[in-house]
Amino acid sequence: MNSAFAGGPLRIGASLSLTGRYAMFGTQAAHGLRSWATLDGNAEIVIIDDRSEPSRVAPALSSLTDGCDLLLGPYSTQLMRAANKVVADLGKLLWNHGGSGDDVEAAAPGHVVSVLAPTSRYAEPFVQMLAGRASVAPLFLRSGRGRFGAQVIEGAERTAVRLGIPTQRLAPDEPLPAHHDGDWDFFCAATFPDDVATVREALHQRRPPRTLGAVAAGVHEFGAAVLRPDGIYGIAQWLPGRGGTIHVGPSEDDFLAEYAKASGGVPDYPAVQAAATAALAAHCARTAGDLSRPALWAAATGLRTATLLGRFAIDSTTGAQREHQTVLTRWTADGLSPVSGTTRLD
Repeated sequence: MNSAFAGGPLRIGASLSLTGRYAMFGTQAAHGLRSWATLDGNAEIVIIDDRSEPSRVAPALSSLTDGCDLLLGPYSTQLMRAANKVVADLGKLLWNHGGSGDDVEAAAPGHVVSVLAPTSRYAEPFVQMLAGRASVAPLFLRSGRGRFGAQVIEGAERTAVRLGIPTQRLAPDEPLPAHHDGDWDFFCAATFPDDVATVREALHQRRPPRTLGAVAAGVHEFGAAVLRPDGIYGIAQWLPGRGGTIHVGPSEDDFLAEYAKASGGVPDYPAVQAAATAALAAHCARTAGDLSRPALWAAATGLRTATLLGRFAIDSTTGAQREHQTVLTRWTADGLSPVSGTTRLD
């Protein structure tokens, strides 16, 4: 096995969806990892396509184990659940950049380090914004059929109740309030295609919601999927331009420039969270001087820092992320912009 401590570059392996339902995000993550490796100058990236299929995650990770120093998990909470089932047999620490489900982040203590804000905290900035309005309207919430959306909406509901906002939760197939006579706000969390369909449905109501938000609206592709998205709020793990001191990994300007060379475009948060995770994994390996799982776990649990993505610190018992926060976004005539975001460590 190659090792950075033997004079060679760190070899970082990742199971990513280059094809299938998550290909749009997995491909961005792949570009992000390769961009980071170029800037790092002493790392190599090895990627196996899991085809967005849970059954292919375990074979992909197993294939990467022998030839790679560090392992990154797949994109999506669903695929990370599959990874968690086999992580104890891999003999390596798995860095989770793509699965934010609360159950996923805390499922394998000592074996998985999670970088993303958990799903139950996704909608906090959206609900807090509503609570600051001069008048309070009922907040209607709809999740998709999977656990990811349900966890997002459950977290939104808890935050709303705590802040005094009345809520009504809708089932995945339940109609929106077509005959609601007063102001109402709405937020949905599902797969990208389902969120897009729900947003279109909301916009075509006789009385559309006063404020409309969706998890899917936090990526640039949403602007091409929804006609006239102006005013719609989204949730992202990252958006450019939030400032703050970065202690681990590349600067935002350097990463954006390198990513543009690699992909010809602008990254969304899947690319940045993958790159930030690789930077953290490499930092812990180089700091520890040891690639063993216990040594990397000790380095990760003792780290409180900031990356391109934002704050990082994990729960020392579970490995779940406790510092990073999501960013509230809003579509305007100029595109996707942050409304509020993380205050990074300086």
